[in-house]
Amino acid sequence: MHGDLTATDWAAARGEKWRAHLPAMESTLMAIDGPLIAALELAAPARIAEVGCGGGATAIQISHSAPAGSLVHGLDISPQLVALARGRLRPDERAVTFEVADMATAAPKLRYDRLVSRFGVMFFEDPPAAFANLMRWLAPGGRLAFAVWGAPSANPWMTSARDAVARVVELPRSDLDAPGPFRYADPASLLAALEQAGGTGLEVHDWRGELPIGGALAPAAAARFALASFSSFGELLADAGDDARREAHRALTACYARHQRDGAVRMGACVHIVTGTRR
Repeated sequence: MHGDLTATDWAAARGEKWRAHLPAMESTLMAIDGPLIAALELAAPARIAEVGCGGGATAIQISHSAPAGSLVHGLDISPQLVALARGRLRPDERAVTFEVADMATAAPKLRYDRLVSRFGVMFFEDPPAAFANLMRWLAPGGRLAFAVWGAPSANPWMTSARDAVARVVELPRSDLDAPGPFRYADPASLLAALEQAGGTGLEVHDWRGELPIGGALAPAAAARFALASFSSFGELLADAGDDARREAHRALTACYARHQRDGAVRMGACVHIVTGTRR
């Protein structure tokens, strides 16, 4: 979701922003959980680690979908998000735990049968080292499933907000090789990094569909959510002043109004779901 973010960013301000907008974020991204969990091929009880678990919704959904006897550990670099995730657990959800960990460098406490991430692997500052470390968390023969965003042109649900902001604020040119949501828009570099780290049988399957911006929000509310939560647009507009903020909101509301159906703003998205096993 956010451009050019480092691990330090996620542990501080960006993690806090994600927490502040968590319900709307999760409503937007919920559709990805089903195909991602299916890609894990959970046919027997398994130990499952989620990389970048955020507020915990995906890890909890995995635990509901996994065979009885499975264990799910959600790991995230943001203490705020981990605390929130822990607070969401019901007393009967003892098969799920959440911990603070920088998965790029942390040593594994045990080996997992499955490693999963929903948009958590695009932000590593040193991808080769990070993926090599992730493979240490996965048992030999264990399966991975990572969701990353496809090309910007295939994700208007995200780029429409950038276009609206660019009307009033000069934005830096996007560097698709830097940490950010579209780093693996061409998944070839991700496949190469995983193969070098010890992955095999690597495949990419695309999920295409429409995402509800913020959930069941009307265009004006969806625009407020997007401008406040996507990337650093909110901060840029605050610096630019009220007139710029109002114009960006007007432009994005008009765009969203053209995509409103069944009580929600729905726009196209493309996700690469990358799977494989550890050699």
